[in-house]
Amino acid sequence: MKPKVLVALSTFTEYGDAPLTLLKESGLDYYLNPLGRRLVREEIVEMGKDCAGIIAGVEPYDDYVLDHLPKLRCISRCGVGIDNISLATAKEKGIVIKNTPDVVVLPVVELTMAMIFDLLRRLSYHTRLLRSKQWQKKAGNLLSGKKAGVLGLGRIGRKVAETLVKLGAEVYGADLSPDQKWADENGVKIVSNEALLRESDIISLHVSLLENDKFILGKKEIESMKEGAFLINTSRGEVIDEEALYRALKSNHLGGAALDVFQKEPYEGPLCELENVVLTPHIATLTAESRVQMEVEAVRNLIDFFRN
Repeated sequence: MKPKVLVALSTFTEYGDAPLTLLKESGLDYYLNPLGRRLVREEIVEMGKDCAGIIAGVEPYDDYVLDHLPKLRCISRCGVGIDNISLATAKEKGIVIKNTPDVVVLPVVELTMAMIFDLLRRLSYHTRLLRSKQWQKKAGNLLSGKKAGVLGLGRIGRKVAETLVKLGAEVYGADLSPDQKWADENGVKIVSNEALLRESDIISLHVSLLENDKFILGKKEIESMKEGAFLINTSRGEVIDEEALYRALKSNHLGGAALDVFQKEPYEGPLCELENVVLTPHIATLTAESRVQMEVEAVRNLIDFFRN
Protein backbone atom coordinates (compact mmCIF):
# COMPACT_ATOMS: atom_id res chain seq x y z
CA MET A 1 0.00 0.00 0.00
CA LYS A 2 1.37 3.43 -0.99
CA PRO A 3 2.24 5.79 1.89
CA LYS A 4 -0.07 8.80 2.02
CA VAL A 5 1.56 12.23 2.07
CA LEU A 6 0.11 15.62 2.99
CA VAL A 7 1.73 18.65 1.37
CA ALA A 8 0.86 21.16 4.09
CA LEU A 9 3.15 23.85 2.69
CA SER A 10 0.81 26.58 1.41
CA THR A 11 3.20 27.96 -1.24
CA PHE A 12 4.07 24.60 -2.81
CA THR A 13 4.92 24.98 -6.55
CA GLU A 14 4.23 28.73 -6.47
CA TYR A 15 7.59 29.38 -8.16
CA GLY A 16 7.99 26.27 -10.31
CA ASP A 17 6.50 22.84 -11.06
CA ALA A 18 9.62 20.75 -10.48
CA PRO A 19 8.66 19.70 -6.90
CA LEU A 20 5.19 18.55 -7.97
CA THR A 21 6.61 16.68 -10.97
CA LEU A 22 9.02 14.87 -8.65
CA LEU A 23 6.20 14.01 -6.27
CA LYS A 24 4.03 12.65 -9.10
CA GLU A 25 6.87 10.50 -10.41
CA SER A 26 7.57 9.10 -6.94
CA GLY A 27 4.40 7.03 -6.85
CA LEU A 28 3.44 8.36 -3.43
CA ASP A 29 -0.24 9.00 -2.72
CA TYR A 30 -0.22 12.73 -2.00
CA TYR A 31 -2.76 15.38 -1.00
CA LEU A 32 -2.15 19.12 -1.47
CA ASN A 33 -3.18 21.84 0.96
CA PRO A 34 -6.28 23.25 -0.79
CA LEU A 35 -6.61 26.43 1.30
CA GLY A 36 -3.67 28.43 -0.06
CA ARG A 37 -2.68 29.62 3.41
CA ARG A 38 -0.92 28.39 6.54
CA LEU A 39 -2.87 25.57 8.17
CA VAL A 40 -3.94 25.71 11.81
CA ARG A 41 -3.73 22.78 14.22
CA GLU A 42 -7.19 21.35 13.62
CA GLU A 43 -6.76 21.52 9.84
CA ILE A 44 -3.44 19.66 9.96
CA VAL A 45 -5.06 16.94 12.06
CA GLU A 46 -8.06 16.64 9.73
CA MET A 47 -6.04 16.59 6.52
CA GLY A 48 -3.17 14.50 7.85
CA LYS A 49 -4.92 11.90 10.01
CA ASP A 50 -4.25 9.10 7.50
CA CYS A 51 -0.85 10.32 6.34
CA ALA A 52 2.52 8.72 6.96
CA GLY A 53 4.43 11.74 5.68
CA ILE A 54 4.05 15.51 5.65
CA ILE A 55 5.87 18.13 3.59
CA ALA A 56 5.78 20.97 6.07
CA GLY A 57 6.16 24.72 6.22
CA VAL A 58 5.99 26.71 9.46
CA GLU A 59 2.55 25.53 10.56
CA PRO A 60 2.47 24.10 14.12
CA TYR A 61 3.35 20.49 14.93
CA ASP A 62 2.98 20.70 18.69
CA ASP A 63 2.09 17.91 21.12
CA TYR A 64 -1.61 18.13 20.29
CA VAL A 65 -1.07 17.81 16.54
CA LEU A 66 1.43 14.95 16.81
CA ASP A 67 -0.81 13.12 19.27
CA HIS A 68 -3.60 13.21 16.70
CA LEU A 69 -1.57 11.97 13.72
CA PRO A 70 -1.24 8.27 14.62
CA LYS A 71 0.16 7.13 11.25
CA LEU A 72 2.77 9.87 10.85
CA ARG A 73 6.33 8.60 10.34
CA CYS A 74 8.19 11.55 8.78
CA ILE A 75 7.93 15.34 8.64
CA SER A 76 9.96 16.79 5.78
CA ARG A 77 10.40 20.48 6.54
CA CYS A 78 10.80 22.84 3.59
CA GLY A 79 13.36 25.15 5.18
CA VAL A 80 15.84 24.96 8.02
CA GLY A 81 13.96 25.95 11.20
CA ILE A 82 12.23 23.15 13.10
CA ASP A 83 11.16 25.08 16.20
CA ASN A 84 7.52 24.75 15.03
CA ILE A 85 7.81 21.01 15.76
CA SER A 86 7.65 19.42 19.21
CA LEU A 87 10.91 17.50 18.87
CA ALA A 88 10.61 15.60 22.16
CA THR A 89 7.17 14.27 21.23
CA ALA A 90 8.31 13.44 17.70
CA LYS A 91 11.26 11.46 19.09
CA GLU A 92 9.01 9.66 21.55
CA LYS A 93 6.69 8.63 18.72
CA GLY A 94 9.51 7.68 16.36
CA ILE A 95 8.68 10.44 13.87
CA VAL A 96 11.71 11.32 11.74
CA ILE A 97 12.34 15.04 11.10
CA LYS A 98 14.14 16.17 7.95
CA ASN A 99 14.88 19.70 6.70
CA THR A 100 16.74 21.56 3.94
CA PRO A 101 19.48 23.54 5.73
CA ASP A 102 21.93 24.13 2.89
CA VAL A 103 19.53 25.75 0.41
CA VAL A 104 18.67 28.64 2.74
CA VAL A 105 22.23 29.80 3.35
CA LEU A 106 22.83 31.96 0.28
CA PRO A 107 19.47 33.80 0.24
CA VAL A 108 19.66 34.62 3.95
CA VAL A 109 23.26 35.78 3.65
CA GLU A 110 22.41 38.00 0.68
CA LEU A 111 19.46 39.61 2.46
CA THR A 112 21.58 40.15 5.57
CA MET A 113 24.24 41.93 3.53
CA ALA A 114 21.59 43.97 1.70
CA MET A 115 20.20 45.11 5.05
CA ILE A 116 23.65 46.07 6.32
CA PHE A 117 24.30 48.21 3.25
CA ASP A 118 20.80 49.70 3.42
CA LEU A 119 21.48 50.91 6.96
CA LEU A 120 25.02 52.06 6.26
CA ARG A 121 24.13 54.03 3.12
CA ARG A 122 20.60 55.02 4.24
CA LEU A 123 18.95 53.70 1.10
CA SER A 124 15.43 53.29 2.48
CA TYR A 125 15.74 56.59 4.35
CA HIS A 126 16.58 58.55 1.19
CA THR A 127 13.93 56.67 -0.80
CA ARG A 128 11.27 57.82 1.68
CA LEU A 129 12.49 61.42 1.38
CA LEU A 130 12.41 61.38 -2.41
CA ARG A 131 8.95 59.84 -2.47
CA SER A 132 7.77 62.86 -0.50
CA LYS A 133 9.58 65.12 -3.05
CA GLN A 134 12.36 66.09 -0.63
CA TRP A 135 15.85 66.38 -2.13
CA GLN A 136 17.87 66.01 1.06
CA LYS A 137 21.15 64.23 1.65
CA LYS A 138 22.42 62.54 4.79
CA ALA A 139 25.91 61.04 4.89
CA GLY A 140 26.18 57.29 5.21
CA ASN A 141 29.05 55.12 6.38
CA LEU A 142 31.53 52.69 4.89
CA LEU A 143 31.51 49.03 5.85
CA SER A 144 35.27 48.80 5.45
CA GLY A 145 36.97 49.32 8.80
CA LYS A 146 33.82 48.80 10.87
CA LYS A 147 33.67 46.31 13.72
CA ALA A 148 31.02 43.76 12.79
CA GLY A 149 29.73 41.16 15.23
CA VAL A 150 28.07 37.92 14.14
CA LEU A 151 26.18 36.29 16.96
CA GLY A 152 25.60 32.65 16.09
CA LEU A 153 28.11 30.85 13.88
CA GLY A 154 26.14 28.13 12.18
CA ARG A 155 26.06 27.72 8.40
CA ILE A 156 24.54 31.15 7.80
CA GLY A 157 26.46 33.05 10.48
CA ARG A 158 29.79 31.71 9.26
CA LYS A 159 29.04 32.72 5.67
CA VAL A 160 28.00 36.23 6.78
CA ALA A 161 31.21 36.54 8.79
CA GLU A 162 33.34 35.38 5.86
CA THR A 163 31.63 37.88 3.56
CA LEU A 164 32.13 40.75 6.00
CA VAL A 165 35.84 39.93 6.32
CA LYS A 166 36.23 40.00 2.54
CA LEU A 167 34.58 43.42 2.44
CA GLY A 168 37.08 44.89 4.89
CA ALA A 169 35.26 44.72 8.22
CA GLU A 170 36.90 43.67 11.47
CA VAL A 171 34.73 40.70 12.38
CA TYR A 172 33.92 39.33 15.82
CA GLY A 173 32.02 36.08 16.30
CA ALA A 174 30.23 34.47 19.25
CA ASP A 175 28.70 31.03 19.52
CA LEU A 176 27.90 28.38 22.12
CA SER A 177 30.42 26.03 20.47
CA PRO A 178 32.68 28.14 18.27
CA ASP A 179 34.88 26.51 15.63
CA GLN A 180 38.23 28.06 16.49
CA LYS A 181 39.99 26.47 13.51
CA TRP A 182 37.46 27.99 11.09
CA ALA A 183 37.72 31.36 12.87
CA ASP A 184 41.52 31.40 12.62
CA GLU A 185 41.45 30.45 8.94
CA ASN A 186 38.92 33.19 8.11
CA GLY A 187 40.17 36.09 10.21
CA VAL A 188 37.25 36.06 12.68
CA LYS A 189 37.96 36.88 16.32
CA ILE A 190 35.96 34.69 18.72
CA VAL A 191 34.71 36.67 21.72
CA SER A 192 32.00 36.42 24.38
CA ASN A 193 28.44 37.60 23.73
CA GLU A 194 29.06 40.51 26.08
CA ALA A 195 32.22 41.66 24.31
CA LEU A 196 30.59 41.33 20.90
CA LEU A 197 27.63 43.48 21.94
CA ARG A 198 29.88 46.05 23.58
CA GLU A 199 32.45 46.42 20.78
CA SER A 200 30.55 46.03 17.50
CA ASP A 201 29.36 48.82 15.22
CA ILE A 202 27.16 46.32 13.38
CA ILE A 203 25.59 43.24 14.95
CA SER A 204 23.95 40.49 12.93
CA LEU A 205 21.93 37.83 14.75
CA HIS A 206 21.99 34.23 13.50
CA VAL A 207 20.94 32.33 16.60
CA SER A 208 18.51 29.44 16.91
CA LEU A 209 15.88 28.79 19.55
CA LEU A 210 17.39 26.14 21.79
CA GLU A 211 15.08 24.89 24.53
CA ASN A 212 17.82 24.73 27.17
CA ASP A 213 19.86 27.79 26.19
CA LYS A 214 17.72 30.51 24.65
CA PHE A 215 19.46 33.76 23.72
CA ILE A 216 17.38 36.90 24.26
CA LEU A 217 18.53 40.38 23.29
CA GLY A 218 16.75 42.18 26.09
CA LYS A 219 16.88 45.64 27.66
CA LYS A 220 20.18 44.99 29.44
CA GLU A 221 21.89 43.63 26.34
CA ILE A 222 20.62 46.43 24.10
CA GLU A 223 21.76 49.07 26.57
CA SER A 224 25.23 47.49 26.55
CA MET A 225 25.54 47.96 22.79
CA LYS A 226 27.72 50.71 21.38
CA GLU A 227 25.93 54.03 20.86
CA GLY A 228 24.91 54.40 17.21
CA ALA A 229 25.32 50.67 16.46
CA PHE A 230 23.23 48.90 13.83
CA LEU A 231 21.31 45.68 14.58
CA ILE A 232 20.26 43.14 11.95
CA ASN A 233 18.03 40.13 12.63
CA THR A 234 17.26 37.52 10.00
CA SER A 235 17.10 34.61 12.45
CA ARG A 236 14.12 34.47 14.85
CA GLY A 237 11.83 37.25 16.04
CA GLU A 238 11.62 35.79 19.52
CA VAL A 239 15.27 36.54 20.27
CA ILE A 240 14.71 40.33 20.53
CA ASP A 241 12.75 42.29 23.13
CA GLU A 242 10.96 44.50 20.59
CA GLU A 243 9.83 47.05 23.18
CA ALA A 244 13.40 47.57 24.40
CA LEU A 245 14.60 47.79 20.81
CA TYR A 246 11.97 50.40 19.99
CA ARG A 247 13.05 52.56 22.92
CA ALA A 248 16.72 52.29 21.96
CA LEU A 249 15.98 53.30 18.36
CA LYS A 250 13.59 56.07 19.38
CA SER A 251 16.20 57.58 21.70
CA ASN A 252 18.92 57.13 19.04
CA HIS A 253 20.98 54.97 21.36
CA LEU A 254 21.04 52.61 18.39
CA GLY A 255 21.65 54.08 14.96
CA GLY A 256 19.29 51.72 13.18
CA ALA A 257 17.91 48.23 12.87
CA ALA A 258 16.92 45.91 10.04
CA LEU A 259 14.49 43.12 10.85
CA ASP A 260 13.05 40.33 8.75
CA VAL A 261 11.46 38.43 11.65
CA PHE A 262 9.20 39.46 14.51
CA GLN A 263 7.71 38.04 17.70
CA LYS A 264 4.24 38.13 16.16
CA GLU A 265 3.68 37.96 12.42
CA PRO A 266 2.25 39.68 10.44
CA TYR A 267 3.95 42.57 12.26
CA GLU A 268 2.05 45.83 12.77
CA GLY A 269 3.87 47.23 15.80
CA PRO A 270 5.49 50.55 16.68
CA LEU A 271 8.77 49.85 14.86
CA CYS A 272 6.84 50.66 11.68
CA GLU A 273 6.71 54.30 12.82
CA LEU A 274 10.47 54.82 12.97
CA GLU A 275 12.68 56.31 10.25
CA ASN A 276 15.83 54.44 11.26
CA VAL A 277 14.55 50.93 10.59
CA VAL A 278 14.37 48.60 7.59
CA LEU A 279 11.57 46.06 7.85
CA THR A 280 10.80 43.10 5.59
CA PRO A 281 7.98 40.51 5.99
CA HIS A 282 10.00 37.34 6.74
CA ILE A 283 11.43 36.98 3.22
CA ALA A 284 15.02 35.93 3.97
CA THR A 285 14.72 32.61 2.13
CA LEU A 286 12.19 33.88 -0.39
CA THR A 287 13.86 33.88 -3.77
CA ALA A 288 12.27 32.04 -6.68
CA GLU A 289 15.38 29.92 -7.12
CA SER A 290 15.78 28.94 -3.49
CA ARG A 291 12.08 28.21 -2.96
CA VAL A 292 11.99 25.74 -5.85
CA GLN A 293 15.19 24.07 -4.67
CA MET A 294 13.93 23.83 -1.07
CA GLU A 295 10.69 22.20 -2.19
CA VAL A 296 12.56 19.79 -4.45
CA GLU A 297 14.86 18.79 -1.58
CA ALA A 298 11.93 18.45 0.84
CA VAL A 299 10.20 16.08 -1.62
CA ARG A 300 13.43 14.13 -2.15
CA ASN A 301 13.95 13.81 1.59
CA LEU A 302 10.50 12.28 1.97
CA ILE A 303 10.93 9.95 -1.02
CA ASP A 304 14.30 8.78 0.34
CA PHE A 305 12.77 8.15 3.75
CA PHE A 306 10.08 5.83 2.40
CA ARG A 307 12.46 4.08 0.02
CA ASN A 308 14.86 3.31 2.85
